[in-house]
Amino acid sequence: MAALGGLVLAWAAEPAAAQGKLEAQYEATLAGIPVGKGAWNIDIQDDVFAAAASGGTSGLLKSFAGGSGTGASQGRVVNGALVATGYQASTTTSKKTEEIRITLDKGNVKDFAILPEPPVDPDRIVVTDAHRRGVWDPMTASLVRVSGSGDVLSADACHGSAAVFDGRMRYELKLDFKRMENVKAEKGYHGQVVVCSLYFVPIAGYIPDRPVIKYLAAQRNIEVAFAPIAGTRILVPFWLKVPTPLGPAMLEATSFITSAQPPKVAKTQ
Repeated sequence: MAALGGLVLAWAAEPAAAQGKLEAQYEATLAGIPVGKGAWNIDIQDDVFAAAASGGTSGLLKSFAGGSGTGASQGRVVNGALVATGYQASTTTSKKTEEIRITLDKGNVKDFAILPEPPVDPDRIVVTDAHRRGVWDPMTASLVRVSGSGDVLSADACHGSAAVFDGRMRYELKLDFKRMENVKAEKGYHGQVVVCSLYFVPIAGYIPDRPVIKYLAAQRNIEVAFAPIAGTRILVPFWLKVPTPLGPAMLEATSFITSAQPPKVAKTQ
């Protein structure tokens, strides 16, 4: 489910309208059976932003395939646009712990590392320097900006595509408008979401014969629903649905608490 969360995209090239915060809790299920839980916190200020997520397996899955992970990104707000400067992620299983670090400058990767360094696989498509220019990190790429001054929840949220580099893979994520829908979290948000179809297009850094890559690239029924961060024109995934051979995999918010933040006032004598 952590991998599914990495497929959630967005692009925030337009200015943010204001400042806001989100504190959310998510549950992952497979064929209706709980398999994981996670949390996601986002803080957008007038000049900086930060986002952090954490999660792990739960229930029956934890007994034989336990794992946990964290991810975070941070950066500047330049003329209202979110410009990431750093991304970090860590995953831990019974077999190993792995860390990924990415440093960015205006959408270009300045430096990145995977620790411990993985062995070279000759079957993996090489990621070139060109592949690491004009990209989003996975965390910042999960915030959708809706331009203009109209309704933030509209079909416009599902237009375009995004280039993502996660430290290992370079891929494109594309959205198409599907429908509007009403949701109600157990705690917090209740109201409309905009539902988009989500398409995964691998570019480099992957092994073509891997079944999971072939499966995700062929899927035309992945859906993601976006809800707004209060006080902004930025949308965040409320739920993500991916069909699998074992039944639908779903990541859904159980708590979605968001609030607008007043702009900072400069101190005067």
